[in-house]
Formats: sequence, C-alpha cells, structure tokens
Amino acid sequence: MIIGGWQKFSLIDYPGKVSAVIFTQGCRFRCPFCHNPELVVPEKFTESVSIEEVLNFLNSRKNQLDGIVISGGEPTVHSDLPDFISQIKKLGFLVKIDTNGSCPDNLEYLIKHHLVDYVAMDIKSPLFKYKAHTNSNINEEHIKKSIEMVKNSGLDYEFRTTVVKEQLSPEDLFAIGQTLSGSKRYILQKFIPRKTLNEDFMKAETYTDEEFDDFCLKLKTLVEECFWR
Repeated sequence: MIIGGWQKFSLIDYPGKVSAVIFTQGCRFRCPFCHNPELVVPEKFTESVSIEEVLNFLNSRKNQLDGIVISGGEPTVHSDLPDFISQIKKLGFLVKIDTNGSCPDNLEYLIKHHLVDYVAMDIKSPLFKYKAHTNSNINEEHIKKSIEMVKNSGLDYEFRTTVVKEQLSPEDLFAIGQTLSGSKRYILQKFIPRKTLNEDFMKAETYTDEEFDDFCLKLKTLVEECFWR
C-alpha cells in the first residue's frame, strides 16, 4: 500500500472523534473536479510515507487519538489494505474509511471482518452518468452494490456528493436521493475550487446557500438526515 501523505491531527474528518488522516495513492476514477490530483494521477505522485513511520507515530498517540481516517485516492484499490488496518486496530483505534465504492468486494471484506467502524462513501452522480462524470469505465452495478452494502452494514455511515453546478442539476441530486432512499445520512458538499485535476474546473461554480437549503429539504423526504457543508 502506498501512503501519499497524512494529517496527524483532525477534529473534523471523523464525526465526534479526534483522528489522524492517512491518504493513499491511486484511484480508478479521474473526476475532473478532484481536489487531490497528487493522489490520483501517477505522474503527480509525491514521495510516499512509509507504513512503519505511520504506525510508529500512531503507537505514540494511543491516548491522544480516538480514530484513524483512511482516505485517498481510493484506499480499496490496495490489496494489502486489510493487513494495514489490522495493525491499526491492534493499537486500539477506531477506523473510518472514505471510499468511492468502486471496489465492492474489497469493501465487503473490510465490513465483514470488522475492520472498519465508519464508512463515508462518495456518490459522484446518478448511476447512469457515472462513466461520464468519473472519466472511467466503471460498472455502475458495482456502485449500486457498494451503496446497498453500506446501508445494510450495521455501521455508522454517510453518503456524500460534491456538487458542481455544471455537472449536477437539481434533478440529478434528486435522482441520487432516490438511489439512496432510506439511507441514514446524505451530505451535500459545496464545491470549492482550490485545486482540481482538470484546471478548467477552477472556474466551475456551485449553488447558492439558499439552493442548497432547498435541495436538502426535498432530499429529506427520501433519507433520514440530509444537510450541506
């Protein structure tokens, strides 16, 4: 597994927990609005951090951190992810994973073997638009399988969508809500163009606060909890 970077302290990445965040390199998607291109495109990869260095640090923070967030890139593309998480769990930490759901079998393994405590799954678009929005040949059924798996996992979880106005219409957001119907939590994230995989998206826009309020009001008819941030 290749660790592209890490954040040693966070109060916002694991809800209600003090955490550290580990970022893996590699992803099957090429979303143009991606804000971590250095974790996605091989030619942009920076020098990796050794697993030993990370584990040594975590061992020294047993009484200061509640949990570890593993993000990316896409963590589930790494076959040795379960071994890495097992070592983290042995240190006594909770584990949250951020995933795009593109590797449902690997995600299922983590859930079934109790290696994760919280799952945050990014939903890029309505299922029928996935290939276009992710610039990939993803099988939409894999995304659907991951969604159902997370919903029925018994874990705490959230689904979330980064909203770029030119990519997602209000109808698209409602279509996503229908796919997520009955889910515990759906979060809309305002697109902020600080850094993007496709530089053209530095000029992209999102919706107003009032529009986000309206989206959430409508989506609450489909999911238990919906808010934007």
